[in-house]
Amino acid sequence: MRTSGGKALTDIQAANFFHSPQQPLQRQYEALRAYFVDELPSAEAAQRFGYSPGAFRVLVYQFRHDAEKRSSFFREPQRGPRSAPVREAVRESAVALRKRNFSVYDIQRELAAAGRHISINALTVLLREEGFARLPRRRDQERPSSVKPEIAEVADIRRLDLSPRSFRTTAAGLFLFVPLLEGMDLGRVVEAGNLPGSKKVPAEQAVRTLLALKLLGTERKSHVMDLVFDPAIALFAGLNVVPKRSYLASYSSRIDHRANLRLMDAWFDQIEPAGLPHGSSLDLDFHTVPANTATEPLEKHYVSSRSRRQQGILVFLARDADQRVFRYAHAGIPKAQQSDEILRFVEFWQRHTGQLPAELIFDSQLTTYQNLSELNRQGIGFITLRRRSRQMLAEINSRPDSAWQRITLDSLTRTFRTPRVLDEHITLKGYAGLLRQLTVIELGHEEPTLLLTNHLKTAPATLITRYAQRMLIENNISEAIQFFHLDALSSMVGLKVDFDLQLTLMASSLYRLMAQRIGREYEHAQPKTIFRNLLDLSGKVEIETTQVVATIDKRAHNPYLVASGLADKPAKMPWFGNKQLVIRFA
Repeated sequence: MRTSGGKALTDIQAANFFHSPQQPLQRQYEALRAYFVDELPSAEAAQRFGYSPGAFRVLVYQFRHDAEKRSSFFREPQRGPRSAPVREAVRESAVALRKRNFSVYDIQRELAAAGRHISINALTVLLREEGFARLPRRRDQERPSSVKPEIAEVADIRRLDLSPRSFRTTAAGLFLFVPLLEGMDLGRVVEAGNLPGSKKVPAEQAVRTLLALKLLGTERKSHVMDLVFDPAIALFAGLNVVPKRSYLASYSSRIDHRANLRLMDAWFDQIEPAGLPHGSSLDLDFHTVPANTATEPLEKHYVSSRSRRQQGILVFLARDADQRVFRYAHAGIPKAQQSDEILRFVEFWQRHTGQLPAELIFDSQLTTYQNLSELNRQGIGFITLRRRSRQMLAEINSRPDSAWQRITLDSLTRTFRTPRVLDEHITLKGYAGLLRQLTVIELGHEEPTLLLTNHLKTAPATLITRYAQRMLIENNISEAIQFFHLDALSSMVGLKVDFDLQLTLMASSLYRLMAQRIGREYEHAQPKTIFRNLLDLSGKVEIETTQVVATIDKRAHNPYLVASGLADKPAKMPWFGNKQLVIRFA
């Protein structure tokens, strides 16, 4: 005899199984058997099997007078049905359909159409009983005739049709970005990045396609294939049709990390002359893009939206506070290099602008005190938070009222406009020199806010207001997640994070240029608002011999687009037979 664990019982252990039963029914059976068969006295049988004398007498009484009690020791096992009426009713038809090379799903549909319903599991059992093996993968011509989706053409620039024709589109708003892109050379950006391409889909056309999906706010998860047949997107990209999901999903895997950095460098140099000159103050932050993968081990980082640490890809973002646009994006930062990323950004900024950033604003966990000292040595101003300890809070609470000063913040929209501030100079381990610490209370938070800065003479109200504006970078990150789908890593179109990040940076820059052209009503609007109110447009596109005419349908907000001047003159389309784009409003 063997136990469930697979170890053999000794003779003593096997005997104990009967002498010391563990299950209640077995214990009752052995106790009664000892009393009636082995003729043990009642008291002795009760003691051996752990019963009180009274309880054992009741057990004997029940056994003598209760037939159900006697039958409970040995129950007949319940047997299943000996026939399967549902399977038998369709057996002949199912076998005939399988002989015609129908799969279980095809058979189920055919039988359901005839009014005979059966589950997939039952059909699988039936076919196995009849000796049929699992059906091998079939070609399309071997499958039963049914309604199938229309097969789109293969994307191939060599099949690009420049002949006159016209069509309707729901993506007419894309053409309003053409005049903005006229001020920059996207082909040179792609060439500088040394991005991969092919004879069918060159690199510029591939980037234009992916950029178009970003500008439309298309969620990669499921909706990309809805746009494959829209000729307006193909025209914007310079292709005969939009590439399929499989191509879009695999393209970014051919782009390495260095190519993404080259792409960001080239885009930075192009976007400034196009109308987005760099500012002097920048907001910095980290963002974790959640990713669940079994093929690539990832470090765990804090995900603020989920309030937990999990596997993900750490992204560093720098936002121009003056232009309200992302200037720098770097993905895949290891934990060991996380605190030094701010110094790499400073090198990037100096390389492209010829000067150091004037001011950097960030939170307490972005870098170390040693790196703060390095920023100060280079003459870069900064404002950051200091993490609070219990000892610090106790010391703050012990300060007399006379040590605090009441200030007034300039913002008219704040509820808490008159906080109290403790302004002092301190020294910290790892930082060379004095730091200024502002302890702020009555600002709408339960705990005091501690700001650290090397601005030793700036007014406290100015510093507090400026740090409060840093929260806008979190709004920008939220906007990138919601509209540009930065976190959509479980998509069918699974772009690599660093390449997807560069596309997001490019799309957000174009939306900022669009907001500037439209005017003050939308100057600070988010891309989602601009797209919903102004660019989610349908229209008619007419391809003529020398030009492309995009006539946009009437909408309430079209006057803003007319006033922007984007349609005042034709825009060149060198990627589409050197035709000119003419935008009209119905």
